[in-house]
Amino acid sequence: MIPREYLRKIRQIEIRTNKLARELLTGAYHSVFKGRGMSFEEVREYQPGDDTRSIDWNVTARVGTPYIKQYREERELTVIIAVDVSASGDLGSGDQSKKELSAEIASVLAFSACSNGDKVGLLLFSDQVESFIPPHKGRSHVFRLLREILYFNPARRGTRLKAALDRLNILLTRSSVIFLVSDFQDTGYEKALKVANQKHDVIAVSVCDRRELELPDVGRIILQDSETGEIIEVDTSDKDLRRRFAETAAENRLQKKRALEKAGIDVIDVEAGQSYQQTLKHFFEKRIRKVS
Repeated sequence: MIPREYLRKIRQIEIRTNKLARELLTGAYHSVFKGRGMSFEEVREYQPGDDTRSIDWNVTARVGTPYIKQYREERELTVIIAVDVSASGDLGSGDQSKKELSAEIASVLAFSACSNGDKVGLLLFSDQVESFIPPHKGRSHVFRLLREILYFNPARRGTRLKAALDRLNILLTRSSVIFLVSDFQDTGYEKALKVANQKHDVIAVSVCDRRELELPDVGRIILQDSETGEIIEVDTSDKDLRRRFAETAAENRLQKKRALEKAGIDVIDVEAGQSYQQTLKHFFEKRIRKVS
């Protein structure tokens, strides 16, 4: 049984994020993603003006004449929210951890999908796939997803995005919208991300905490890597140390964003303890202009 204080916290997030989804995002969500669900219907002979990307090369090679695949637009979408539950998500230098922020973002997206009549599923991952909840509709289902993100106890501490992406490519047999929520503290996932984005619409939600970007001047402190357990002692009163830390963090963040954009992925940057409402709103407004 979930403790009463946990239920209260889930309910607070539900109320806050459902209101945001209803007031700010539902219309924008519908405008961005309507008509994105497609299912194969038939092949027909190629005609001048057809999109060459739709050519079915197997049929073309067999009959000797170009044929293209035709798809039928589906009203109902499948939305998958893939959330990183590795140990680094516990970091929170303010009132909110990265895990709690991830849960709020996921809740807003899930309620937006719910209001649009779409199915929503959840995949939780660390350096392995920890849990998968198949897509369903309804507010009670969204409530379950929120509870899982907040209070799931992962078996592993590390991060391996490739494991999550490879599993989704197997599980999802039809084109879906995937929101990949993570701090992206990993390497070697770029190829898997590109492959996933060729079949699906993958959107990265990059979560960070202020203490990952800059060190406060608080004297000597002990730092521990939450995923590897490595411990180091640093003197934060050293200005050069703080400067080098900030420069390295900024460069790492820039490289991560470039890697995502190179794979054709749209990125939403959010920070724990900071308002994300306008960030999400601007993202959807940008996507509306992009698909118009």
